[in-house]
Amino acid sequence: LFQTKRTSRGSAVDLHYWIGKDSSQDEQGAAALYVTQLDNALRGNPVQHREVQGHESETFQSYFRNGIIYKKGGVASGFKHVETNMYNIKRLLHVKGKKHVSATEVALSWDSFNKGDVFLLDLGKVLIQWNGPNCSIAEKSRGLALARSIRDSERGGRAQIGIIDNEKDSPDLMQIMKMVLGERRGELRDAIPDAKADELQKANVRLYHVYEKDNDLVVQEIATRPLTQDLLQHEDCYILDQGGFKIYVWRGKASSLEEKKAAFTRAVGFIQAKGYPSSTNIEVINDGAESAMFKQLFQRWSEKDETQGLGKVYTTGKIAKVEQVKFDTTQLHARPELAAEQRMVDDASGEIEVWRIEDLQMQPVNPKTYGQFYGGDCYLVLYTYLRSGRPHYVLYMWQGRHASVDEITACALNAIELDKKYGDEAVQVRVTMGKEPTHFLAIFKGKLVIYEGGTSRDQKNTPEPVIRLFQVRGTDEMNTKATEVPARASSLNSNDVFLQVCYLWCGKGCSGDEREMAKMVADIVSKRDKHTILEGQEPAEFWEALGGKAPYASEKRFQEQITHYQPRLFECSNQTGRFIMTEVVGFCQEDLDEDDVMLLDTWEEIFLWVGKASNTYEKNEAIASAKEYLKTHPAGRDLATPIILVKQGYEPLNFTGWFNAWDPYKW
Repeated sequence: LFQTKRTSRGSAVDLHYWIGKDSSQDEQGAAALYVTQLDNALRGNPVQHREVQGHESETFQSYFRNGIIYKKGGVASGFKHVETNMYNIKRLLHVKGKKHVSATEVALSWDSFNKGDVFLLDLGKVLIQWNGPNCSIAEKSRGLALARSIRDSERGGRAQIGIIDNEKDSPDLMQIMKMVLGERRGELRDAIPDAKADELQKANVRLYHVYEKDNDLVVQEIATRPLTQDLLQHEDCYILDQGGFKIYVWRGKASSLEEKKAAFTRAVGFIQAKGYPSSTNIEVINDGAESAMFKQLFQRWSEKDETQGLGKVYTTGKIAKVEQVKFDTTQLHARPELAAEQRMVDDASGEIEVWRIEDLQMQPVNPKTYGQFYGGDCYLVLYTYLRSGRPHYVLYMWQGRHASVDEITACALNAIELDKKYGDEAVQVRVTMGKEPTHFLAIFKGKLVIYEGGTSRDQKNTPEPVIRLFQVRGTDEMNTKATEVPARASSLNSNDVFLQVCYLWCGKGCSGDEREMAKMVADIVSKRDKHTILEGQEPAEFWEALGGKAPYASEKRFQEQITHYQPRLFECSNQTGRFIMTEVVGFCQEDLDEDDVMLLDTWEEIFLWVGKASNTYEKNEAIASAKEYLKTHPAGRDLATPIILVKQGYEPLNFTGWFNAWDPYKW
């Protein structure tokens, strides 16, 4: 199966070969050889996939939106011409899956049935869908989509579909089933859960260097999680083992032709040596043509000539700077993809209310001090804005680095109560101190000040330090914040502006816009007159206040490269006690099911979408699922990544912008 898709960096090519469970070794070998020949003809651009019946990758399954049907038989039936509108059929299909549907032909017997799955009795002119009593709504709807697909594509639309949701309510259809299958004796079996790999297993990544020595193949382990891109050398080939769930073979540009040809053989040999199931997925990828899933197994992945955001280009220099690119906020509604990229809900012109958690209760904060956050506290910030003439809400839960566990818990509980007050419509955002998202900075209009410790309560237990040092970053009201750092010389950085009681210290790499924003923030921290001093022209009193001169970051600082990661959508499940996620490849709005909790990973933020009909357990465990996802991610993700809870029907622009052609009137 050959698939080409357009990406932001050109096009991506995937080449899959599929192995039936009853195929011979010769056939499997021939298929692998043919794939290698195709790969050579395409100059090594395709990502190669080995797919085994019943264990196909999410990418392969995404091509068949209505599901995959496994037919009985081997070569003879495979080459037999099948006529459309052929009615001389009698078969039973066992349908499994919610996001990725597969239907396997099973024996025409009641013994094939169970309580938890959907079964299709295909009699040519009649298709009967039998839903197990423990089926979910999503499984039933996927089963119906498959039945309609068979009717339309194989029967020319001339077959009848009957549905049995409750046997007592469908006596006529049950009579037909009994005529074909006979009378049912005994109870139905319980459904057997799929043997899926959990996230803990997938997080166990290991990188092996593969090479030949004295005609022997050597496989040497060189690294475990978290992996870094520089481990991959262009002259060599590597095997990446994702906990036995999937095997990747990476082929360096400068590796020999023999090594490249032997990639699949080596991967199969590795699976056998490790004692993994023969159905283990294999993906062979070439240097420079890596898949999105492969890149996300690494802590940081950089592309050559990568751009940073809108118009920012990766450069190095004596003192590297991020060129702040201003964008027109009026475009956010017209271009939701811009809202998603910039992490902006709106233009930040709405209203804000702030509460501090005090004695585990919400205490209103004086509006005059809005924007001042203390590391010893937790805060709730309610942002209200108008969209299409009606109010929408974003509820930020800001957690101080030194707040107690009780305060953090109380903050979450109070957020739930406040959300109920606004009809359960608020988008809830968990914000960890120091990881404030772009929109959070914007709503405080350049007046965001973060104190390392202490509290904003009236009764303060500890006296405030006499000397304080703040690092100010930002070029306008939409992106500026001042963060308290240790009051010593080693905290300084030539790229930024620093505020120290009565001094405004300007590093030689800062811009005029940054200096102007720093002056505005300085008046919030201290009303005293400030002397602006340039780096290298400091008075002795400045250094004395910081405990004397000391080395600080003033030499070359290479700008950290911002990598573009492809957004990924997952269905979450942890009801079995094991945290399992199913990826939806090539996702769209249709993949958001009402009875599901879905996780959208955009790398800088984690969105949790909660369907209206999702069960209470999944709703309550949603945040825990997101934390578990970050914790078990193979790339060793930052646990402070913002987590955003979104409810069906109240999706903000920075969420909908990740979906192509979002329909706001669908729900």
